[in-house]
Amino acid sequence: MGKTLVVLAAGIGSRYGGLKQIEAVGPSGAIVIEYSVYDAIRAGFGKVVCVIRRDIEKDFRALISARFERHIPVEYVFQDMDDLPDGFSLPADRRKPWGTGHAVLACRDIVLEPFAVINADDFYGRLSYEALGAFLSGVRPESNDFSMVGFTLRNTLSEHGHVARGVCEVDARGMLKGVVERTSIEQTGAGARYADQDGAWKELTGNEVVSMNMWGFTPAIFGRLQREFPRFLDTQSGNPKAEFFLPTVVDGLVAAGKASVKVLSTPESWFGVTYPQDKAVVVEGIRSLVEKGMYPAKLWG
Repeated sequence: MGKTLVVLAAGIGSRYGGLKQIEAVGPSGAIVIEYSVYDAIRAGFGKVVCVIRRDIEKDFRALISARFERHIPVEYVFQDMDDLPDGFSLPADRRKPWGTGHAVLACRDIVLEPFAVINADDFYGRLSYEALGAFLSGVRPESNDFSMVGFTLRNTLSEHGHVARGVCEVDARGMLKGVVERTSIEQTGAGARYADQDGAWKELTGNEVVSMNMWGFTPAIFGRLQREFPRFLDTQSGNPKAEFFLPTVVDGLVAAGKASVKVLSTPESWFGVTYPQDKAVVVEGIRSLVEKGMYPAKLWG
């Protein structure tokens, strides 16, 4: 059975101030998603599923079709805010998508094979896809054996503001023991810090393993998400900013012994665009990789 790449591209990007998913970052105008798809193809993935919002569909489809649909089959899934379990309705003040867990759940009817999950605006690197592709090639579709690619926290921070990261605890066998979504992490001189729920600052070393939402799942995750989403809504549906975070669901599954998650290490650098000022860092990073021969200047020839 083949492997699918699920690209989460429904985020509003409020801190960035625009549709950052289609910003050109490569020397020939390539966008971050193109590098992700290019690396995924090299790692043996056979299909791409893009999770988007209906209001960006026209622009997103036009750009994707023009760039790489001729190289790999592409399907689209909408993350609709009113896609809710029976008994729940959309709150009148809800303006943002329900989060990454809800975005993955939107794929439940079309993804029937082992699959990777990535963010549309994150550059993960070729070796990260190779590691994840190799793992997914060895799991059965009904298995609860999952994986994630772990990055070093200090290599994922922005100089221009706070970021959200899933901070991980990993055992000696390389298995995930737990992951906690920290939504306000920022750089400090010695490392990093985050604000807890009470607004108090907590120190981090910067060497922590973090999730950048690069996951390897089987279709078994959909049933888990369907069970957990109503529980989230029971307590959080009235909070217009609450999100159903994928790392939080995974953390609960691991703690309950209902899933295992292999943490895959990667030597790759991570680039991401959270704030407008981050774009220059991504452009320079990709330019350097092109000069080293890791990517062609024009991805698709």
